[in-house]
Amino acid sequence: MRARRLAAVATVALGLVALSGCRAEPGIAAYIGDQRITDVQVTTAMKDLRTKNPAPESSASGQPEAAQPTLPKVADVVRTMVLTKVCEKLSAEKNYQPRGQVAADQAAQQLGLAPETGHVREVAKLFTCLSGLPAEPVEPTKEEIADVIAAGRAAGKIPAEVTDADAAQQLDGEQLRGALATKRILAEAVGRYDVTVSPRYRPLEFPLLSFAGDAPAVSVPLGEPASDAVTDISTPEGPTGTPEAEGTAS
Repeated sequence: MRARRLAAVATVALGLVALSGCRAEPGIAAYIGDQRITDVQVTTAMKDLRTKNPAPESSASGQPEAAQPTLPKVADVVRTMVLTKVCEKLSAEKNYQPRGQVAADQAAQQLGLAPETGHVREVAKLFTCLSGLPAEPVEPTKEEIADVIAAGRAAGKIPAEVTDADAAQQLDGEQLRGALATKRILAEAVGRYDVTVSPRYRPLEFPLLSFAGDAPAVSVPLGEPASDAVTDISTPEGPTGTPEAEGTAS
């Protein structure tokens, strides 16, 4: 009987060890190494977005005086927070220095939001940090170019009559190679820092290069690839704000 009890205790202890390694505490949106982003921070950022970018008031004719700003999705906010911490952590570790300064006004113009918005300032900080990453253009692997072509076809950006060989030749250039270099650097850091994202926000990817119409061409995954968990997040719909055919780490 005593042996059975000891075995049961050992099983429970092993279970506790396994659970403690999951890094899935309630109220935590993401982990980046020993740093955390909380659900409260995400909720506060979304509230700030709505407060500082309200819908325009209607004129006397009943028509709005200006178009209502399209607010970013919660995934846009979370991935910006996560990648900013990854980039800052990596830059501090490797002593990377920004080569360009992105002002909040510039980010605000790009996103169509008020410059005093917290998310706008976070985007400006992220783009400034990304400018310091060493991103010497790299030759794409067969798998990488195949992924870009697949993304283009899925988004309807590559006509069916264009062969993969022709598409690869047209796509391969300095922009693509620079984006892939940045992706490799960031993906390595994401893995090394054991970035973990709550199922509420998965899958989470940050686009580094896009086709026309903001269809992602090269993206860096942040955390786990996907989740089957049911979420109850209710946030305004909106675009990612990724520039057409532009890399974010130029």
